[in-house]
Amino acid sequence: MLYFRGCTVREKLPRIEMATKWILEKAHIEYRILDDEECCGSFLLRTGFTDDARDVMASAAEKLKGEKVIVSCAGCYNTLKNDYKDLLGVELDVIHTSTLFEQLIKDGAIKPKKLPVNVSYHDPCHLGRHSGEYDSPREVLKATANLVEMENIKENARCCGAGGGVKSAYPEVASKLAQRRITDALETEAEILVTSCSFCLVNLEGACQNPRGIRVMDLSEILLWALSD
Repeated sequence: MLYFRGCTVREKLPRIEMATKWILEKAHIEYRILDDEECCGSFLLRTGFTDDARDVMASAAEKLKGEKVIVSCAGCYNTLKNDYKDLLGVELDVIHTSTLFEQLIKDGAIKPKKLPVNVSYHDPCHLGRHSGEYDSPREVLKATANLVEMENIKENARCCGAGGGVKSAYPEVASKLAQRRITDALETEAEILVTSCSFCLVNLEGACQNPRGIRVMDLSEILLWALSD
């Protein structure tokens, strides 16, 4: 397997990479990473630079063809799985970590303990509405903690405000949207808000300034916590 980390994980959230690596190693899964990993092209594509995005995507596709690709970021997953097929005619064998983690738990390859914490789950737009994956991350959370759902979830989930170039072009709008999602999570009395997208995590974490101190974590992080001795 090839673990495709994505730009945000590589540059801003190495803790997601480390958690994912630990989980793969605990499950005895052999994997490798690319030292010269390129951007998947998602940001260029979402912000209207289609020709530039095609060039970046074509270059990355040459390195990913024929590989079983694991991705942490929902944006990378949507781009590699859906946009490469639609724009380049390239079908890649891609699996998001949430789906892989669910399979590993069901197969008994990893055996998380149940943590005594309440968690809520934020559906990333790219993984949910764009790719139809709502259940796998929830199954992982049910195996690791007490899942308490927000009112707006799955296809009706609020966007965190990070995608589509909004965070770069309109940071105040992105911050307000993220703060609203944090409020949604606080209303469930969750102690941790979990997501499966590195872009969502950065934006939600930046908005998480409240006296009740809810934490924002990636799915890989809470799963690794539940696997720790």
